[in-house]
Amino acid sequence: MFSSPMPPPWPGPAGVLQVMKDSGAMTEWMPKPNPAVDLRTLALSPEEGFVLSRLDGATPARNLPALTGLPPERLRTILSRLVTQGALLPTPAASPAAPVAAPPAAFEPQRRTSPAAPEPEADLPVLDLTPLDAEPGADLPALDATPLEAATTPDTAPDAEDEPEAALGNYRQLFELRLHPLPEDQRIAHAHAAEDPILSALCFDPVPAVIKAVLENARAGLPHARLVARYHRNPVGLEALCARAAFAADTGVRRWLVRNPQLPASLFRRLWSARRLMELHKVGNDRDVPESTRRAAREVLRQRFASGPAEEKVELILNTEGRALAALIGLPVDGKTASLLCGRTYRSPMLIQNIARWSAAPPALIAHLLKQEAVRRQPQLRILLARHPNAPADAKRGGA
Repeated sequence: MFSSPMPPPWPGPAGVLQVMKDSGAMTEWMPKPNPAVDLRTLALSPEEGFVLSRLDGATPARNLPALTGLPPERLRTILSRLVTQGALLPTPAASPAAPVAAPPAAFEPQRRTSPAAPEPEADLPVLDLTPLDAEPGADLPALDATPLEAATTPDTAPDAEDEPEAALGNYRQLFELRLHPLPEDQRIAHAHAAEDPILSALCFDPVPAVIKAVLENARAGLPHARLVARYHRNPVGLEALCARAAFAADTGVRRWLVRNPQLPASLFRRLWSARRLMELHKVGNDRDVPESTRRAAREVLRQRFASGPAEEKVELILNTEGRALAALIGLPVDGKTASLLCGRTYRSPMLIQNIARWSAAPPALIAHLLKQEAVRRQPQLRILLARHPNAPADAKRGGA
């Protein structure tokens, strides 16, 4: 019977880590994911998955501390585990072990093997994970915020419009540790010429002059504008952001601007004065929006309702089931709006009640509601409409 010697075991994480520390070759090693391995079959921790998602095969290991925000010692341990699990390819200098003659298939002994484990004789490089020099102009790699397919589910996938939270943490840490200690004039100079991730990190700067320099950078785009809208807390910087029409018109920028507690009311009025009534109503009732901005939204809503298109007024009343009318007390409607409202069939008791409590409801609309089947079936609705100041005289006598 044939027999085959068992291959020497692949060294565990501790052994690989020691090789990384002791080897003197390839200080510029660029860790590369193993394309032959299905990452979903590996038991990766969240931290290992995060580090693996940042590896593109073109980033030197020495740059990983700034890219991930993890200390070099921790990265050595994580990378060693990824190599032993087969998630990363070994160094290109590694030479494969001499092949062992395989016995006939019928007599091959059963043993566990790792489908992507490198040969034990492979030389692993020394990982020079010394943090990058504090010079902000250093050639930092762009952050690849694409998460691992195995680590992301449809329910937890980040919004395509915004940076993932992990990347935002990297930018903030880079700013606090490397850029914030620099003098303001140096940060302004870097903002004019920087690339990512430095440019994104400077979006966290609290000084408006730095934000203006970021926006003047030719590489600045919507992701940077959204960061400024979300995190900058100075009205002057927000004014500079909204001075650029392309940024001010972006949905993501607007979404974060209205949640920014430092958004000036005057700037809100200027940007939202031409928005649809329904959008203004949503801002005025959004609990994630600061009260000062909500109050400004309600004021703009009243101004726009008095002069806005009839179609938008009808849309606002119907889509909110009349709830928006509570903020429109004392504002009459024009003949076209009344005509459009009278041309509809009403079945919602909530909508009918809210219109009945609206003091500016036109007489024609009250008369139209009294004819609705929903009102005929519910006496309390008819009584409520009959008590309206603009109700027809015969309805008032019948409801008395």
